[in-house]
Amino acid sequence: MIHIATMTAGDKGSTEYNREEISRIRKSEASDSAKLLDGSYHCLGFDDIYLYYNSETINKTTALIRQVRPTIVFTASPIDYMVDHETTSRIVQTACFSAGIKNMELSEEPIDYIPYLYYSDPQEAIDIFGINVEPFIYVDITSTMDMKEKMLACHKSQRNWLLAHHKMDEYILSMKNFGINRGNEINTRYAEGYRQHLGHSFPHFNILEEQLPDYVVLKNKKRK
Repeated sequence: MIHIATMTAGDKGSTEYNREEISRIRKSEASDSAKLLDGSYHCLGFDDIYLYYNSETINKTTALIRQVRPTIVFTASPIDYMVDHETTSRIVQTACFSAGIKNMELSEEPIDYIPYLYYSDPQEAIDIFGINVEPFIYVDITSTMDMKEKMLACHKSQRNWLLAHHKMDEYILSMKNFGINRGNEINTRYAEGYRQHLGHSFPHFNILEEQLPDYVVLKNKKRK
């Protein structure tokens, strides 16, 4: 079962709608997108821009990890253009670690393992200084690009926001061009890049390579 979660509902991401309206729209779009994978969507309901690393965000995220009991967790890059994304990365890291801690102030039963944790590429694959962030793991997504495009197209309210605030149009084309750039690095049409969290107590085995042997390419290796 696939579960997709957001920390916020995108309540600040509009020049057309108020916070309540855009939150309702964004959650509906995200739910529609998840359904394309027969997945479930969860919104933790925090506010855009004011996402903090504190007991409330950690407890609520940890509770979701305990409810879902994931084997693999993907989250935002620890370094990205927006602090909300970076804070999300830290919160999710802690939630994965603390999901098995009995003395957390949570009603959900703790799990008896730490999930595999992977970080996605940052926007444009650069850090806040414009320096390239290289993935350790590539996943060939050529065969699933059509589905990824359909899922992203569900988030149609993003287009006007990105155009007004980021001066960026054609967000689907931008996504595909980024996939092409990553694909070129491993001699395939489209790819995504990931880095695995390998800190103490987290699992070090690369489960993606085991589960997707025909699609995963490690850094410095190319398809022939």
